[in-house]
Amino acid sequence: MISIEGLKVEFGVKPLFSDVNFVINEHDRIALVGKNGAGKSTMLKIIYGLQKPTAGTISFPKDCTIGYLPQVMKLQDDTSVKEETRKAFADHTRMKDELMKMQQEMADRTDYESEGYSDLVERFTQEQERYMMMGGENYEADIERVLIGLGFERCDFERPTKELSGGWRMRIELAKILLRKPDVLLLDEPTNHLDIESITWLEKFLQQSSSAVLLVSHDRAFINNATNRTLEITCGHVEDYKVKYNEYVVLHKERHEQQLRAYENQQKEIADTKAFIERFRYKPSKAVQVQSRIKQLAKIKPIEVDDVDNTVMHLKFPPCLRSGDHPIICENVSKTYGDHLIFDHVTFTVKRGEKVAFVGKNGEGKSTLVKCILGEIPFKGKLKIGHNVHIGYFAQNQAQLLDENISIYDTIDQVATGDMRLKINNLLGAFMFGGEISEKKVKVLSGGERSRLAMIKLLLEPVNLLILDEPTNHLDMPSKDVLKEAIKAFDGTAVIVSHDREFLDGLVSKVYEFGDAKVKEHLGGIYDWLQEKGAECNEDGEFSQHVIDDALNTPAAERQEPELLESDVSVDDVKAQDSTKQSYSEHKEQQKKVRKAERAVKNSEDKISSMEKRIKELDSLLMDAKNASNMKLVSEYTSVKEALDHENDTWLVLSQKLEDLRG
Repeated sequence: MISIEGLKVEFGVKPLFSDVNFVINEHDRIALVGKNGAGKSTMLKIIYGLQKPTAGTISFPKDCTIGYLPQVMKLQDDTSVKEETRKAFADHTRMKDELMKMQQEMADRTDYESEGYSDLVERFTQEQERYMMMGGENYEADIERVLIGLGFERCDFERPTKELSGGWRMRIELAKILLRKPDVLLLDEPTNHLDIESITWLEKFLQQSSSAVLLVSHDRAFINNATNRTLEITCGHVEDYKVKYNEYVVLHKERHEQQLRAYENQQKEIADTKAFIERFRYKPSKAVQVQSRIKQLAKIKPIEVDDVDNTVMHLKFPPCLRSGDHPIICENVSKTYGDHLIFDHVTFTVKRGEKVAFVGKNGEGKSTLVKCILGEIPFKGKLKIGHNVHIGYFAQNQAQLLDENISIYDTIDQVATGDMRLKINNLLGAFMFGGEISEKKVKVLSGGERSRLAMIKLLLEPVNLLILDEPTNHLDMPSKDVLKEAIKAFDGTAVIVSHDREFLDGLVSKVYEFGDAKVKEHLGGIYDWLQEKGAECNEDGEFSQHVIDDALNTPAAERQEPELLESDVSVDDVKAQDSTKQSYSEHKEQQKKVRKAERAVKNSEDKISSMEKRIKELDSLLMDAKNASNMKLVSEYTSVKEALDHENDTWLVLSQKLEDLRG
């Protein structure tokens, strides 16, 4: 579908990558991976056409459509959520307007026999077929399905976009791109602003999508579930692995080991050749051999080794005094903002040494409860911090507390103690501040870079209670691994607010789920909780499918057009005749057809009643926050609604036929 040939990009003297060749095929779901700065985002921009390569070509079919979600974009704020999302169907709207104009023109014209009128009818028919193939009027249901899947409530649909945070507005842009159903989707960190349920929904959406997908993400679980092919940018070129991310990790390790062995062998060969040249350079009897070795040396193409895995960094939190047995005790804690209830009667106890996760949709109160624990905001109820508890807190605004006038290295040097002072360079390298970057002033760093620096600083402070609010947002996978291992080895207590399943897996032993103004405790890890949630969804899904089958009560093959639902009843088969001219047999046959028509109308009315009842049930279920992202329920709602509309049309046709039969 899209062919990249001989691609080269240069920034300065050294090329970012060169001689890059690969093809994006239909239905490919590709993860683009590589260390930070390797050029992943640049690659997406070049394919989309936002940036020109130094050399090389990108070829794709003329009618190929591409959807691109960057990490940062300019957002509109002059419409409602649903109205802004509806812009994805601008082509539908334009086509509908054209059809209405043509329909009006056909109604106004009287030259039915002219060639122009025939051309108009033919053009209208073709455009009508195109419009129906594109989904016709069903896009409203698609809009609702995608918005709910991405975490919006129905009450949010009419909210002005200017009231929403940047993260929620990015979700709208993602919804618009998904709804356009382009041939190729280019997604740059699409999970940055999504909660676990929305990420899971997006995974399933991409798995079922007919679009080819090329995405960049640091969420290991997401890319492993959403992709089936991995492209790695390494040493300025692209390695193509026709496997999922987890399998790629194994193959990459094997390739790296082979690469190292080949590099070592080559270095030995070069050293031996140079030694021979130096030894016999001035001996006339060896001149021919020396010249041969010099030519041989010049022909050697140096093997490059990606240094991503060269350094393994192990962090350990500095020792701290032992805290009491219960660092956090919550009893009937409630919080409201005006009339809006955030959570109510929250009761739980965190024991010393526990690692727990706060999970749930955005806006359900996770960060708010953290602020209550820290004593930053007022609340109702009892919240006690245990004896001798020293809190280390990481939040999104933590980066603003850094001294802007000193270097990255000095920032860490001020808090590092003991042996860690000897490992500052390794530590900075593990968090992407290696080499000359460590000498940069804090004031020139981006928001994401400052957040990473604040995280390193926290890791060096002596605390016994860690509270981390989205600690992995700006970390790549190696940095996440370093942080995860450090927290696992931490002998204190940790409360982690995160949507990163892979990061939480094996790290936490208890999950607190926020939703419906309540906090529910779940024993076990993150996947235990997800499995429990998934089982609930599956049960709902099975029940739903059973109900819809009963409601429709008609095989799919028979649910085509209204006239096919009751083949024995047709206006063409029944011609009203004067009762005085009918014979007895004709009258009897007429009554038989009337009874059949009556039964058809009654069956249609029963189906309508069943489906209306089910829609009410689904409305009640979907109003419940815990079911808002249940795509089986949403899909069922859409199916039943479409079937109901179809059945209403059928009832109208059958009722008219019955009236005709009755005369």
